[in-house]
Amino acid sequence: MPEVAGFASRPSGRGVGDSPKVYGKGLREAVPRGAHDLLTIDVGRPDAVAAMEESNRGRLPELTPIRAGRMAASPFAFLRGAAGLMAYDLARTPVTGVGAQICGDAHAGNFGLYGDARGGLVIDLNDFDETVRGPWEWDVKRLAASLVLAGREAGAGEDVCAGAARDAVGSYRRTMRMLAKLPVLDAWHAIADERLVSHADAKDVVGTLRKVSDKARRNTSARFAAKSTEAPPEGGRRFVDALPVLRRVPDEEAAAVVLALGTYLETLPEDRLPLLARHAVHDVAFRVVGTGSVGTRSYVALLLDHRGEPLVLQVKEARRSALAPHLAGVGFAPAPVEHEGRRVVFGQKRMQVVSDTLLGWTTLDGRPFQVRQFRNRKGSVDPVALAPGQLDDYGRMTGALLARAHAHSADPRVIAGYCGKSERFEEAVGRFAVAYADRTEVDHAHLVEAVRLGKVAAESGV
Repeated sequence: MPEVAGFASRPSGRGVGDSPKVYGKGLREAVPRGAHDLLTIDVGRPDAVAAMEESNRGRLPELTPIRAGRMAASPFAFLRGAAGLMAYDLARTPVTGVGAQICGDAHAGNFGLYGDARGGLVIDLNDFDETVRGPWEWDVKRLAASLVLAGREAGAGEDVCAGAARDAVGSYRRTMRMLAKLPVLDAWHAIADERLVSHADAKDVVGTLRKVSDKARRNTSARFAAKSTEAPPEGGRRFVDALPVLRRVPDEEAAAVVLALGTYLETLPEDRLPLLARHAVHDVAFRVVGTGSVGTRSYVALLLDHRGEPLVLQVKEARRSALAPHLAGVGFAPAPVEHEGRRVVFGQKRMQVVSDTLLGWTTLDGRPFQVRQFRNRKGSVDPVALAPGQLDDYGRMTGALLARAHAHSADPRVIAGYCGKSERFEEAVGRFAVAYADRTEVDHAHLVEAVRLGKVAAESGV
């Protein structure tokens, strides 16, 4: 069949006459599934402190001690802030060459709930700062390693931790097989809600998900505004300092953010514009966020409608993906990025079934930013707080979600063909996950020692 605009007759590299499943199965000859347990720590690898300092370039220096303190809190927290270091290591592991839009930071804490436009809750990946097109295996291995670390921090036994990693990867493999058999439209819209729990055999986390859902429904702009703003004598509302996390900004800085929101409107679909036109910006504040994002520029803008009801937008700096420097070595040289905020937004939309209706991007003081709703009924499961008996269920749920997200940009028939029916792939990645968790504990210990010796400034408990 000839190629038609927007359509391709076969995946790149596939032989004429090969079905996607056969093509995927054939990739095992070059990259055996058992080879995915490989972890090579080469002599040129940056140590934990050097990697963190390199990733601090361009961040606000007064906030980097907060980042160091958060990363030093535990090995799992260190992994959360070290996506670039792990990408360095993953670039030295086998890959099939099959590409997908990947999260780039698919650790166990980056899955959760958020609101859709109709007031419902969706379960999916919910952090895309590092998203790029790259090897699908990288997301799978980061998820598996994070589950081992989260389980260890929660006090689970080593068998439980390793089992959760294997179960996550096994769920990924089985979900890809399921998606490969479905009609394309059904696969495209599959399992972005509570039905995932039954599909992934994750019944033990139902109670936890229900509690998170109840909390997420209350996690709104109105609730945030009620806690973080006050009514000044002149009317309206304004933010109240809550240092070091939230601080008001000078008028000139606030005006620059408001001006950037005007440019943001140009990135939205036209049908969203009347909604925002019925709101007015009343105040802007700087707000520290995340672990990997600490030190980047991030604002919250308070908008009020004619009744004084709030809508809070987050205007967050979008830096180059931490994975970008490591992709060329595995055959995924990144294409030039027009705008890093656009990269984040488009990557998120490519991976999620349902995305924030107000996602967009802008430029502020020459820097790229993404814009999204803040506290859009967002909630997440803290994997460190899970009981040992829940960890494997949570792993299966996140593995299924990750497979569904990858299947939007990679043909599930190819990945399913490669992974096959046996457990070889999850067994190999499970071994990798344990080995990488051990390596992360060493890296974390180096950072903690550097903080103790005063070589790295860190603020704990922030």
